[in-house]
Amino acid sequence: MKKIIFFDIDGTIISEDENSFIPESTIKAIHLARENGCYVYINTGRTLCSIDQRVKDIGFDGYICGCGTYISHQGENIFYHQTSDEICRFVENTIMKSNALPVYEGKDALYYDRKFENNKILISFRNEFLRNSVPFFSTEENPDFKFDKFVLWLEDNKYKNFLISEISKYYTVIDRGGGLLENVPLGFSKATGIQNILDILNIDVNDAYVIGDSMNDLSMFQAVPNSIAMGQGKALHKYASYITDDIYHDGIWNALKHYHLIID
Repeated sequence: MKKIIFFDIDGTIISEDENSFIPESTIKAIHLARENGCYVYINTGRTLCSIDQRVKDIGFDGYICGCGTYISHQGENIFYHQTSDEICRFVENTIMKSNALPVYEGKDALYYDRKFENNKILISFRNEFLRNSVPFFSTEENPDFKFDKFVLWLEDNKYKNFLISEISKYYTVIDRGGGLLENVPLGFSKATGIQNILDILNIDVNDAYVIGDSMNDLSMFQAVPNSIAMGQGKALHKYASYITDDIYHDGIWNALKHYHLIID
């Protein structure tokens, strides 16, 4: 039976630091897995436009983006959910009542509120994506902007309960820690994306493997019995069936060897 492997990006394929490091062992492991007959898929919280070209260049059979809101299979777009204009405006107006810093994530572009233009978090976030030629616009330039999901940074907890109460009417709110909230439309997750692909390829869930490092990977870990946590992803360790090394110590390579998905 064919095996299939789903990879998170940030902290799994690319290091989440100033180095944005992709280990050569990771690239080699993914290539070997494909040569051995495995399907390899990206499964990320990032929307399609913000996937690093270096990741695309590795070569994957498909992409699950925006926590299941967009799915492609062998170069064909097979599913896309875009939030309605009514909900987009509700979210925008709700956030404007707080001091939260939003980044709205669409399939084709990212959007930010210009009043935070000098915020250090936004500057760092924007510069990272602009280096990779990701379209990044202010909401003022695009007043009718639409998005698939969004993230929020809270500098204090004053508005946290209010925001979660309002946003959770339409979104699953994932607390990533450090004041970061990731917000995914209700009914969508990395797990729903996986199920869609398993159904298309007629692959049993026991022949699927997932690799991740943070709490937005939890739905993957709960959906697939072969769950691999990166060494540095300590919040996920208690949910994993296997804990591999961190990204700087060949975590993906070692995990795929452990499960005999590659033979060097």
